[in-house]
Amino acid sequence: MKTKNHLKLFIYATTFWLLFFLAGLPDYYLQYSRESVLFYDVLLLIPFSIIIWFVLKPVKTSRRVKISLWYSFYFTVPLALYDYTYCGIYLGYGLKFIYVFWFASVYYIIPWILFLVIATLLNIKAKKV
Repeated sequence: MKTKNHLKLFIYATTFWLLFFLAGLPDYYLQYSRESVLFYDVLLLIPFSIIIWFVLKPVKTSRRVKISLWYSFYFTVPLALYDYTYCGIYLGYGLKFIYVFWFASVYYIIPWILFLVIATLLNIKAKKV
């Protein structure tokens, strides 16, 4: 990927985290029940899946998995660092923030699986055509 595309992905991911952060105020989603947050987490999978499908669909088959991994990186690593900075350092949870804010932490893993699965499905579909 070109440097410009890396920068765009970083900005998109950062904007997503900022919106997620603002939506979770005042207590970064701790004010909601576990069930509500779980529902919200599952609900997020739908637009994530649709968006990544349409993002990866026009990508050449030979590059699709690689691009999906870049998307996975940008939508996990910087967000985990932002969460650690806010929850771990600022709020004082340290690394325990991973357990306390499990609803955010699951998204350090989900994109790696989801985006790769979607890229693979698109590649399989392309081979059948």
